[in-house]
Amino acid sequence: MTKNILKKLVNNSQTAIDDGVYDVKIVKNMNKSSQDFLKIMKSNKHATLLTEIKFASPSSGKIRTISDPVSIAKQMIEGGSKALSVLTQPYLFNGSPEYFIQVRNAVDIPLLMKDIVIDRIQIDAAQKIGADYILLIQSLFDQEFLKDIDEFIEYSHCRGLKILLEVHTKKEFQNALKTKADLIGINNRNLDTLKIDLKTTEIILKDFKKTRPILSESGIENPKDIQYLKRCGADAFLIGSSIMKSDNITEYVKKLVNSY
Repeated sequence: MTKNILKKLVNNSQTAIDDGVYDVKIVKNMNKSSQDFLKIMKSNKHATLLTEIKFASPSSGKIRTISDPVSIAKQMIEGGSKALSVLTQPYLFNGSPEYFIQVRNAVDIPLLMKDIVIDRIQIDAAQKIGADYILLIQSLFDQEFLKDIDEFIEYSHCRGLKILLEVHTKKEFQNALKTKADLIGINNRNLDTLKIDLKTTEIILKDFKKTRPILSESGIENPKDIQYLKRCGADAFLIGSSIMKSDNITEYVKKLVNSY
């Protein structure tokens, strides 16, 4: 089942590449953030949030009616978000590199280009549009949809991009620790079933002696979730759907930021 879902995501990205989605036309490469997300994570006294602008997902379908991504970004930042994830994948996620460009032009905080990255073309696009981070998914390499994760990471680093490497199992986590990824994300969502279990973060981080900053992703809805994941060893939190569904994004983010 996992392979089927991953295959669907990989095919989805290949379709977007073939359709020219990442052939971004800009006069010169856009500037990255002047801020360092890893430093922010270390110095921030409150919960460090990487909040996500996404209008749809394979698990939830439509999350929010497509509207101005810049307005959403500014509401998130006003609430205390320290970095933003912007979906650039048009199919299944209703994202767009254009949304990313609009947000990059409007804000200075670190930005993650959120996509299913399978090709250097996407990495080149991330560099052009001023991304600070890109997402790589460990299971795509472990299950041999893609080859040589070290090559992907080195190619990205050479272009000034940091890597958020996503895992879901202890084995994937151990493999991720062998790489030069800058940040490891633990996805609480099981791609087999699309079900979420926050205990995934606890199980994976059990007996882990902190050698790399850890981001917990998926299923985070309230301050108690953040407090629990913090106790498990997470340093920051990627939150998308619950915020995007909120009627008052700024207040919702504020409440989560002030979890501790």
